[in-house]
Amino acid sequence: MKILVANLGSTSFKYRLFDMADERQLARGGIERVGSKESRGFVDVAGHRHEFAEPVPDHAVAVRKCLEQLTDPMHGCLKQTGEVAGIGFKAVHPGSDATVVRVTPEVLADMEAMNAVAPAHNPPYVAAMRLLAEKLPEIPLVAAFETGFHQSIPDRNRFYGAPYEWATQHQVRRYGFHGASHRFIGGRIAELLGRDNLRVISCHLGGSSSLCAIRAGQSMATSMGMSPQSGTLHNNRVGDFDPFALPVLMQQTGRTLAELLDELASRGGLLGLSGTSGDVRDLEKSAACGDVRARLALDVFVGDVRRHLGSLLVELGGLDALVFTGGIGENGAGIRAGVCQGLEELGITLDAAANDSAGQAGSVTSVAGSAKLQPGERPIHAATSRAQIWIVPTNEELVVARQTKEHLESYTQ
Repeated sequence: MKILVANLGSTSFKYRLFDMADERQLARGGIERVGSKESRGFVDVAGHRHEFAEPVPDHAVAVRKCLEQLTDPMHGCLKQTGEVAGIGFKAVHPGSDATVVRVTPEVLADMEAMNAVAPAHNPPYVAAMRLLAEKLPEIPLVAAFETGFHQSIPDRNRFYGAPYEWATQHQVRRYGFHGASHRFIGGRIAELLGRDNLRVISCHLGGSSSLCAIRAGQSMATSMGMSPQSGTLHNNRVGDFDPFALPVLMQQTGRTLAELLDELASRGGLLGLSGTSGDVRDLEKSAACGDVRARLALDVFVGDVRRHLGSLLVELGGLDALVFTGGIGENGAGIRAGVCQGLEELGITLDAAANDSAGQAGSVTSVAGSAKLQPGERPIHAATSRAQIWIVPTNEELVVARQTKEHLESYTQ
């Protein structure tokens, strides 16, 4: 069974194609500037990259273009589009307790009802899924929601201190996101350490960041709440914020609630604090040159991660493994060092040399578990650390491919 996994943005389409017989990635590709005459795309099959530039008016055409590339006699890896058993979507907010479902008009309506909660994610997915269902009816569409992994979180960590009816009647509760990433990390670190009863804190740090407490492979608590704007601050999104500040801002600035929410969701976070960039790499360079606001943004980010790390550590009652993943988690040695600083009494001791050299090829090739280390995977804890500290690149697309395969097979059994 071959599964195409789609990752959609408002003007972008990225994909990976998997052969689920052995979970090999057969191809990856994408198209930028969807809807523009200047659309550009690429397909990479077995390390051979082919680029193209031509107008792609919508996401349905983007998918068709993708399938054309994958079946191209010179550049592709498929004989015909019928080899694709289904398209899996790393969807974000279901507006319900849905986990992995076939895309239907009812599912799209539920997602659309959450557009205001996930304004950067749900609208492009809803529009693209609706278009694809209409124009590619022969290919099953499956939504694997980011919130699904967090269904195991106990009620004490799901409810806000708001009227009970807000949760039961209006779905106002903590959902959590980055579920595919945290699910992958929980499973992969169990393979690496050869244990399935681990207490793990997964730190997915990137353009969007969240932490998750995992016990024996199940999510117990997470930093994000009802919306992807919550939790730690993000590259351009606010993170946790006191809602009672909004009436004050409305009164003093004359701006509307919608305007302020848009600013918190698109011009907050690292970008808002620094005033220059939401990219940690840029901010580290600026901070090294004396930029006070860049340093402030980095310090607040690290402080946010540490605050959530502490609460998740208490939830688990101890820690076996702290795992960093995502663009910042995998590449940000300074951020990792800041997060772990002074935590020796809690059993978390970083090996500074291993942390600084984590991006370099090393001599570590195997660990306690039976799994062989994959590129980018590396332990960075000191010998005296009670908890192991790891860098593990995530693979959200593979998780979605597995979920899509399982869902499609359930229809044929």
